Amino acid sequence: MDNFSFYNPTRIEFGKDKEQQIGAILAEHGIKKVLLTYGSERIKRDGLFATVSQSLAAHGISLVECGGIVSNPLLSKVREAIAQARDHQVDAVLSVGGGSVLDSSKAIAAGTRYEGDVWDLFIGKGEIASALPIFAILTLAATGSEMNAGAVVTNEVTKEKFAINSVHTFPRLSIVNPALMQTVSRDYLVYSAADIIAHAIEGYFTASMQPRLQSRLVESVIATVLETTEALLADPLDYDARAEFAWAATLALNGITYAGTSGFGYPNHMMEHSLSALFNVPHGAGLSVIMPAWMKWYQEHNPAQFTRFAQQLFGVATVQEGIAALEAWFDKIGTPTRLSQLGITAQQLPAIVDNVLGNARWFGLADTYDREVVSRILRLAL
Repeated sequence: MDNFSFYNPTRIEFGKDKEQQIGAILAEHGIKKVLLTYGSERIKRDGLFATVSQSLAAHGISLVECGGIVSNPLLSKVREAIAQARDHQVDAVLSVGGGSVLDSSKAIAAGTRYEGDVWDLFIGKGEIASALPIFAILTLAATGSEMNAGAVVTNEVTKEKFAINSVHTFPRLSIVNPALMQTVSRDYLVYSAADIIAHAIEGYFTASMQPRLQSRLVESVIATVLETTEALLADPLDYDARAEFAWAATLALNGITYAGTSGFGYPNHMMEHSLSALFNVPHGAGLSVIMPAWMKWYQEHNPAQFTRFAQQLFGVATVQEGIAALEAWFDKIGTPTRLSQLGITAQQLPAIVDNVLGNARWFGLADTYDREVVSRILRLAL
């Protein structure tokens, strides 16, 4: 087990009706005015917006609305929201939604305190010295953004999907009420399952130091996702399954499964970010296409761990059977496993490769993932 530092200051309030506490919690932090960020109008139709706004008002906290944040969140919307936050002199950002809303909120919080353009923070031209306090009420479990410092945003002009990460962008508090996630569509449930699995396997397969304890934690997260996804497809109102699914999403990327692990990268995310940036593919859908293809190429680099994956999670003997079992499970639940299912053709591969190579430099993986390797993996995904 390698040396590590673990730091996660985010407070989690988990369970039914916890969103009703948001006003009292913000008041504890001295917040008087928030930028309330959200995606679609669904939070108003479902009554969540009314619950939140009433809780805020009861504690003397005013809000400024910032809706319309989309899946694969856009830099232009972040810039627009930063202008709102500055104009209204808000004290904090309150995210009500899924990972896209929360990622945008982190960028807004950091960009509001930064004198230059917020994109500087994504491309290394500026540093995050501070950020507005960030609070969250989660309505979809997938990204783990509720308990980490990362945020991913797409620059729709340059077609780049990059991330920020800073101690200043940890949420102060995230409310995770599984009951708020019961209206998530079937498609986004299965895309979320793929996203969680991708978060878990990046270090599991690529780390040069991977403690057995951490492998067991990862396997527990993935096994939980496999079980609860099928339970939720059978009964979307199964609260216990929804709760375990949501907590698995949080654990997959809050730092716990990576403690003591070293020498790893995020090649699946590196490649999928290009699909999202170029074709606006749902992140989880892109990952379920990339993962099996990448595994088929990468498996020879770590055969012992791939064998373990096959045996522990699917009860099969060989590396190839394990990869096939994961791909078959993706097919079974209805998340895509081929680029063609995303409407992407072989003729578009050169443009994707060019974009991935830019990501490879940003992810620090350019030495391994050159044009030939990226092309080979993408061809396996056709």
